[in-house]
This record gives sequence, structure tokens and C-alpha cells, in this order.
Amino acid sequence: MKIAFWIFYGILTTLFAAVLELNHNTMLGWLIFLFVAAVFPFFFKHVFSKMWVLKLIAWVLYIALFFAVLIISWPPVKAIPASDASKPVATEAIRTQFGKVSGVYTADKSVEVYAGIPYAKPPVGDLRWKAPQDPEPWEGVLECASFAPMSMQTTNLPIYDSLVRIIGYHDYKISLKDNFIPPVSEDSLYINVWKPAGKQSGLPVLVYIHGGSLQTGQPWYKDYNGATFARNGVVTVNMGYRLGVFGFYADEQLLKEEGTTGNYGLLDQIKALQWVRDNIAAFGGDPDNVTIVGESAGSVCVDALCVSPLANGLFRRAILESSTVSSVNPPHSYRTLESALKSGSSMKARYNCSSVEDLRKLDASTLVGELSSQHHITIDGYVLPASPYELRKQGVHNEEALLHGFNLEESGPFIIFGKANLKNYESKIRAYFKDVADDVLAVYPASTNAEADRYWAEVYGAVFFNYPHYCLNRLAAEEGIPTYEYLFSKDNRSLGSWHSGELIYAFGRIPEKSKLYSDADRSLSSLMNSYWTNFAKTGNPNGDGLPVFEQNTSSTRLMEFGDNIGMIDEPYLKLYEIMDRWQGFTL
Repeated sequence: MKIAFWIFYGILTTLFAAVLELNHNTMLGWLIFLFVAAVFPFFFKHVFSKMWVLKLIAWVLYIALFFAVLIISWPPVKAIPASDASKPVATEAIRTQFGKVSGVYTADKSVEVYAGIPYAKPPVGDLRWKAPQDPEPWEGVLECASFAPMSMQTTNLPIYDSLVRIIGYHDYKISLKDNFIPPVSEDSLYINVWKPAGKQSGLPVLVYIHGGSLQTGQPWYKDYNGATFARNGVVTVNMGYRLGVFGFYADEQLLKEEGTTGNYGLLDQIKALQWVRDNIAAFGGDPDNVTIVGESAGSVCVDALCVSPLANGLFRRAILESSTVSSVNPPHSYRTLESALKSGSSMKARYNCSSVEDLRKLDASTLVGELSSQHHITIDGYVLPASPYELRKQGVHNEEALLHGFNLEESGPFIIFGKANLKNYESKIRAYFKDVADDVLAVYPASTNAEADRYWAEVYGAVFFNYPHYCLNRLAAEEGIPTYEYLFSKDNRSLGSWHSGELIYAFGRIPEKSKLYSDADRSLSSLMNSYWTNFAKTGNPNGDGLPVFEQNTSSTRLMEFGDNIGMIDEPYLKLYEIMDRWQGFTL
């Protein structure tokens, strides 16, 4: 056979092998593929090599066989184990108000994990778009060794997620242990608890709300796994909550029947906090010492919970990472009731439905594509009587202390395909800022393509993420709430200071042997986790041996977490002044 055959065969076979690996296909697929790849040259030479048409048929068959293998060995759906141990050891049973549960120990036996504890009935059938109900009590001991399905959301092909790990996080690892797909379901209202091993009592509690634009996300992701907090004496909790159309659809009929609509995801979070209040003592936690934490859209939810009358008394402190809705006109994840009802009516018409009952008859897989049209908290008059900005101006707040902040390069993942240069920079600024565009261009006068790209990234991040924190800080400080604000600026070989890049540091989850992070990263992670831990314990992040984290009473001083660790001046005040005038922010 000619060298051209072996080159083409080698390229094609390597490509097929890469697809099988990145798509997480099962071992069966590998065995069949390796057999087909091994015998193909023999058949090509002795059966198909006499005519060019036969050669073409041979290549088509080879490709067709590969796709058959791909389908036959498609990765199965499998629950994510709660423990990192190869053979997890079960814990003793703990009694909750609805029944007994047992969990599993981590590999080092220092932490007990209880995953997939029901905190509400499955929100399906007639319970779709209703406030969460108490779960049915159960007999015996419920084994909580695996995480429940992620809330209903659109999912990507496994190969897409692998490419995200390669291109975005740079942490993809070839393995035969991940040949499965995590489950997704409308039945997802389950809670997870990490606690220090053994008998505990009176420990502070941290409750995390995951991000994902209120469209995607799951509570088991390793960057915000609660094991490190638990090792440091903090009982850590997170939960699944309804997303997209299932969590934030709004309808006139529902508003009349329920007195609220559009905030079912927030109601889920409140239900989970009620579960924590009623049950966390059994896991060693103090129900009177709860701190809620959120990142991105999860931080939006935390901000909403801080002013919701339904969440009053369910927590004492709040940590908000990379988002708030406390500006006059929040930039994302937020809408008025009028806007929500209009969007809901349009959605109903798209499915030729005349009532909510008609929509409830539709399969979840039919509606899941509406995630992007229904993923905003709603000013419904019930969960949120008014906007967070208006409520905070009235002196309404549920938290007694705040720790919050943003990252240096928040805009990174959002402008990958929207870079600026001298040709489009000014038009981008004018399209967004309109009447105050000249003021912004005066502060950011780009004269080169590099400056245009850098300034656009900075302005985008400041507008969509940083400025709302500036608003929150001033409103909270005006009410005398202790506020500690940070700027995360640490670069690394993974996400760096892009949006969500701080999570792995704050949760103390940097892998010990990862080459994506240095000893300086691990030191910073230990430092940040100590601040978060101290804040959860006392409402003050400071502690022995830590650089002083000052309160931001003037809204002009931040704690920088990066190569520099210490208090710095707020870097975006000139832009913020323009934003204040434009939006009409006042104290």
C-alpha cells in the first residue's frame, strides 16, 4: 500500500480515537474501534484495493463503522459520586425531620458528605410553577452517596464539554473513569451537606447558591465542593434549584392563583434555607449562624434574598461574588413584573397553549429550550416587593454583614467573539452608553487596537459586574452594615481572574499536584479560604496572621487578592461617576 494510504489512515484513526476520548464513550466502543482499525488495512489491501471505486467504498465504510461505534458505545447517564474515595465508606445515619439519611466519608475520612437529600417534592406535573412543597417522609435510612440530577437545562454533547475544559480551563485529563454523562431532570430539588467527620455541634453554616445565568449549573462541581470548608470547621450546604423556564416563567394566571409568579427558583432557595434552619443542627451546624454565598447568577439570588421578606431570619450574613442587582438598572438576570408577564405570554403563544395547564402537559424536554427567554428574577410584589435598590433605600435588609467583590477580567468569557479594535470601539461604546458615551470615551480614549481591546474588556466588566457591587456597597454602608469588598486579580494557567476564576481559591479547591497553579496560588487560596471561613464564623474576615481586610465604609477601598495582597483604591471610580449620573443613583 502507498504511503498516502498510511498517512490518511493515521490521521483519520487518530481523529476517531480523539472523538471517542473527548466524547467519553464506553470501553465497549474502544474495543470495537481498535478491532476495526486493526483489521481495516488488511481488508483494504486484499478486498478493496483493485478499483478506485472500491477504495472509496472502503473509506466510506470505515467512517460509517466509526459512527456506528460512536452510537453503540454512547456514554450512559450516571449519577456523580459524592465522595472522592474509590470505595466510599458509609456514615452513621442522621435523623432529619422527614427521615433518616446516611452519607459517605471522603477518601481521607475527615469529612462526611450527604448528597441528594430531598428538601421538597419533585416540582413536576401540577407542581410545575408552584411554590415548593415539603417532601414526602420516608421509612428506613435514605442512602445519600450520590448527587441528585442537575436541574432541567439544555445540555451539550460530551465532546463540547471536553473542549471547554481544554480551551477554557486547560485541565482536561485523559481517563477511563469518566465515561458517563451526568443526569439532568426536572426532579432536582435536593440538598447536599458537607460536615467535619464525627460528632459536632454549634458549627457555623455556609450555604452556597451556584451560578450559571439562572439557566445552567449544578451543585456538585469540584471548584465549589464544600469539603475544604468542612475540614476548617464550617458545615457547608448547597442545593439544586429550578432554572430557566422551570424556575422563572411568569404568567398572569399563576399570579392570580398564587399571588406570585416568576420566582420559583428563588422560592426553592428559600425552601432550602428553611430546611437548613430545621435540620442543620443534626449535622453539627448552628441554625442561628448561617452565611449565604453565591457567585454570578447565584450572587444575584443572594442579593435578592438579602431584601426578600420571605428570607428574613433564615441567615445572618452574605457573600456575593461577581454580581449584584442593587444598581438602579441591573445589567442582567433581572426584570420587572410587566416585562416578565409579557415574555411569559409570548412563550405560551409559541406553543399554542391557552393556559398554564396546557403548558404543564408539555414534556420538560419540549420546554427546556426556553431557558434563554426565562432566566431572570422578577419583581413580583411577593418574593420581591420592589427592586433591591428601592428596598435597600428603604432600609430593608436581612444580612448583618457583607463580604463581596469582583474579578479583574470579568468580561473574559463574554467577549471572546466580541473583541474591540479601533474600527468598532467607539461604536460599541456609543451603542451601549448612548447619551453619556462621550464621557466614557473621555475616560477611555483608545488610540491603538490594543488599547481599544483592553478598554472594551475593562468597561464591559465594570458595567456588567463591578459597578453593581459599588452600588451595593454604598447602600449597605449607608445603613451601617459592615461591608468588606475585594478585587480578585490573580493570574494562573487556568481561568485566571476571568469570571468565576476566584471560586477555586475561595473554596480552597486547588489540586495539590496541578501544574496549572503554583505554590503562590495555593498560598492565596489558603488565605482567601481563611477570610471566607472567618466571615462565616463571626462576620469579620480578619484573623491572626492575615493581612488586614478593612471595611469599605467609604466605598473607595478594596482588598486585592492577587500577586499583591492588601488594600487598594477602587480603580473604576471615574466610570462609576458616569454610571451614577446616567442611571440616577442616589443614596
